[in-house]
Amino acid sequence: MRLRTWVVAAVAAGLLLAGAGVAYATGSGEDASGQAGGANIEKAKNVALEQVDGRVTGTEVGDEEGYYEVEITRDDGSQVDVHLDKDFNVLDTPADHEGHEDAPDDDGDDGGE
Repeated sequence: MRLRTWVVAAVAAGLLLAGAGVAYATGSGEDASGQAGGANIEKAKNVALEQVDGRVTGTEVGDEEGYYEVEITRDDGSQVDVHLDKDFNVLDTPADHEGHEDAPDDDGDDGGE
């Protein structure tokens, strides 16, 4: 019986250490307010929609132009990428006319150069 007790204790200790290692590896050390998930994505979408009328068709975190990128498709089919910093300040809103060459751009002309 003593051997069985030691084996069970060793397995339990190993599982505990493995669980702690997984928790450490997946944790960032920051509180939830500093993470880019869930509520922060929703806030980024809301801020972007305050800038541009349309519907959100994509989001990115850690984009090269800003911390958040929110892609909005306007009613006319044109797309705009709204770039936000980590504190949800708007950096820019360049037009993204992928596949919509006739769509008006941000300066209100016919979409030409």
